[in-house]
Amino acid sequence: MTAVEPPEHVRATFGLREVTPVALGDWDGGWRCGDVVLSPVADHPRAAWSANVRETLRVDGVRLARPVRGTDGRYVVSGWRADTFLEGTPEARHDEVVSVSLRLHKATAELERPRFLIHQPITPWVDVDVFVAADRAAWEPVPLRSLKVGGMLPATSPDGRRSLETLTQLATLRKPVQTPSQLVHGDLFGTVLFAGTAMPGLTDITPYWRPPSWAAAVIVVDALSWGGADDGLLQRWSDLPEWPQMMLRAVMFRLAVHALHPRSTPEAFPGLARTADMTRLLL
Repeated sequence: MTAVEPPEHVRATFGLREVTPVALGDWDGGWRCGDVVLSPVADHPRAAWSANVRETLRVDGVRLARPVRGTDGRYVVSGWRADTFLEGTPEARHDEVVSVSLRLHKATAELERPRFLIHQPITPWVDVDVFVAADRAAWEPVPLRSLKVGGMLPATSPDGRRSLETLTQLATLRKPVQTPSQLVHGDLFGTVLFAGTAMPGLTDITPYWRPPSWAAAVIVVDALSWGGADDGLLQRWSDLPEWPQMMLRAVMFRLAVHALHPRSTPEAFPGLARTADMTRLLL
């Protein structure tokens, strides 16, 4: 699928009329325009929220992409956002990504819960609703009950059904957790930028309202399942609060995404199933 170049009127509104866009690979379809990156927005409220937070947030040891407002003060213009460009690319530095997560979530601990995280997804379902539904499936008493009420149907492919079966089995191993929820970034794997010895860079914040150790567990699940991480990664962060239960819910979350997302592929399931087996041994 050919990437869509930011329209001329969008570039003009962000003050980039005379700059030729260059496609980037690590910014969710973003285009570099000099020192600014224009990126398509999947969800307007989340994009505006992230820009507003990143405008003033300070995180120890982390470079944050700052939003660039349009000439009229907007963060989002016709489905595009603008941010300062950061040097770097994602690398398999998994422990460092977990460390970024912990520092970031110290800084976001006082942020209020955005209203859009409270709302139940409604039809027609969009991409972001899949992740909202999957997140809730990992925590609600009966996984996917709210999903069925909302009218979304899980995948019927063999790997999709296996994901649901594994999810249901893991749900019986959950125990109540006491760690309080707060605003966390729930999608750090593959989105942290590294440039040699420079501080890690972060281009966006994908908001969830969960414990910080859950967000760290999602990174570990992703790294073990698809990032080629060594098995020791699972134990190296075991001193985080309620780690076995956070890993359990992180695996359930990713299993639900796999079962629900229309672009899930059969090749992604074996790594996830292996991580689920490793997590069972923690419990």
